[in-house]
Amino acid sequence: QVQLVESGGGLVQPGGSLRLSCATSGSIFSINAMGWYRQAPGKQRELVAGISSGGSTNYADSVKGRFTISRENAKNTMYLQMNSLKPEDTAVYYCNAFLQSQGAQLFKSYWGQGTQVTVSS
Repeated sequence: QVQLVESGGGLVQPGGSLRLSCATSGSIFSINAMGWYRQAPGKQRELVAGISSGGSTNYADSVKGRFTISRENAKNTMYLQMNSLKPEDTAVYYCNAFLQSQGAQLFKSYWGQGTQVTVSS
């Protein structure tokens, strides 16, 4: 059973920083792309940042220059460093991984349960 678990969310003042982590567990054979998504109340889930197995990254325009995505392949763990946070960054943040579990022939998309990030004074 593959699981993704996010941590590091919380309440922070505007201009502050948070670091989110996404830890994977279970029988994983290979992880391809990983990414962070977020969903604010009343809005659709959107891609925040993505990272390939080789380390190539892409970001939503709204977070470029403020957020940094990274991963530790040896630990199957992904991070999101969020700086200069704004109230509009408030959302539930989800991690996603496109991976192949042990014994499986195909890659599948897996999601974490989400972690709340609230930016408010």
